[in-house]
Amino acid sequence: MADEPPEWSDVDTDAIEERVVELAEDGHSPSQIGLKLRDEGVQGTPIPDVKLATGKKVTEILEENDATGDLPEDLYNLFERAVRLREHMIENPGDHQNKRALQNTQSKIRRLVDYYRGDELDEDFKYTYDVAKEYLE
Repeated sequence: MADEPPEWSDVDTDAIEERVVELAEDGHSPSQIGLKLRDEGVQGTPIPDVKLATGKKVTEILEENDATGDLPEDLYNLFERAVRLREHMIENPGDHQNKRALQNTQSKIRRLVDYYRGDELDEDFKYTYDVAKEYLE
């Protein structure tokens, strides 16, 4: 495991942080930002690891610049999946395999909501299909 960025990736820390915030404002999630920096880079130079290059994680940079979303990325992705599965279940009520997948996804959401309640979410936050759909709009 590397503990310093490669010599060929010598982009200024401020330039990296500016690019991270710019990508977040364009609507990219933290994981998408990391992929874009790895593939496209900053000023034409790829950034293989943001934390090695800046000393901060992508999410830490976003928090410092008030560019974070309403929900943590993992919870947002589960909301998307649950809404998609629920809509599928409405169209295909006999699809028992996807009914089980929806139950498992909702279970994961409830566990994550318990984890984030108080910090990232309000104390009285409750997961429902309507709440998830509202967050995704």
